[in-house]
Amino acid sequence: MNFPVQQQPAPGADRIGQGTAVEQSRAVAEVQAAIYVARQFPRDIGRARNSIQSACQSMALAGKAFYRFPRAGGAVEGSTIHLAKTLAQSWGNIQYGVTELRRDDDYRQSEMQAWAWDVENNTRHVLTFIVPHAKFANRKVVQLEDLRDIYENNANNGARRLREAIFATIPDWFIEEAEDLCRQTLNKGDGKPLPERIEGAIQVFAGLGVSADRLEQKLGRKRDQWTGPDIAQLLITHKSIQRREIAIEDEFPQARITAAEIKGKAPTRSGDGAPRPDDPWAGQDVARPGSAA
Repeated sequence: MNFPVQQQPAPGADRIGQGTAVEQSRAVAEVQAAIYVARQFPRDIGRARNSIQSACQSMALAGKAFYRFPRAGGAVEGSTIHLAKTLAQSWGNIQYGVTELRRDDDYRQSEMQAWAWDVENNTRHVLTFIVPHAKFANRKVVQLEDLRDIYENNANNGARRLREAIFATIPDWFIEEAEDLCRQTLNKGDGKPLPERIEGAIQVFAGLGVSADRLEQKLGRKRDQWTGPDIAQLLITHKSIQRREIAIEDEFPQARITAAEIKGKAPTRSGDGAPRPDDPWAGQDVARPGSAA
């Protein structure tokens, strides 16, 4: 008589090593200690507001507090990760971070996680997402091969999700107050007179190959009519260009010359071919536009 053979479980499959057990115990103790300390020393709303007011009055923060990038024929603006981290530090009792959970070189993607945890209220916001090892450039998807490019791409995507996680754990009124303070700082500038700030903005963009005429076209006003908010908008745009969030050609397109303007600049001639009296080039020993030299 044959009896069925009983399969024994693989030895050691459920065994937890000493190092793993110690790490699990340490993680649990760390969480408990963080919650205990946060509740023993709760955040002071007044101190948090004073801290963020002091930080947002600095041009060092206000200058990089906002981003801008094109989308669907328009532009999207918002607060950067720099402002989000400053808000978390001022609000207090918040932990946050970004983790690469897994990298798959065969499928050219990384699985990542961004999280923010309000230790005092014990509320946690977690975002798990996939980052392809590719970027969109010149209207096409380009695969990333260099390890540094992959790292920077993961870091940029992680920073955006981390910003959203932090904002999800902080009250909206606190965020809006900080944004208003940063905009006020940008409008006031760093104490320089407005004409000096205008000239400085023109020189900065000239270094990027953007002329003052293109700036005037963007703002819709001549330079002598620019205001503090106009300079603030240009500053945000300049920072976004430096961070490669937008392209110069998208933000400051070259002015197009219409057919009417070309005809209006063409020299006028009488029926016999002689220049008319109203021809601005009449009597000048130079080649007229459009004519052979």
